[in-house]
Amino acid sequence: MNRSAIREQAFRIIYSLEIQKLENLEEQIQIYLESNEITDKNAQEYIKDAVLGIENHKEEIINHIEKNLKTDWKIDRISKIDLSILKLAIYEIKYKEIPFKVVINEAVELAKKYGEESSKNFVNGILGSIIKQ
Repeated sequence: MNRSAIREQAFRIIYSLEIQKLENLEEQIQIYLESNEITDKNAQEYIKDAVLGIENHKEEIINHIEKNLKTDWKIDRISKIDLSILKLAIYEIKYKEIPFKVVINEAVELAKKYGEESSKNFVNGILGSIIKQ
């Protein structure tokens, strides 16, 4: 499984957790990995790290998003898909040593695939703004 496919799986569980607001993340991750037959150890580690890392840095990540929204926007106005993509991308940029150009490109690709027509521009704009800080 390549890094893009792994990142997409991480996005899918982050989105799922965003919708369901479930507790016991460790258990939910395990159920997700098993039900999607993800046996690649690197993929499992990446997904666990991303989900738990986002949870551990949730306030800072949300803060980054809120600071970079237009003045008339609130975070609850963002689609759950776009929010999930942003959380993953911000976590990778701020807390992992992944080049921001790679992260932004992958986030925009996820937005094109899963989001609305305007999602790719929205995600790119927010992440670009965060990088400039």
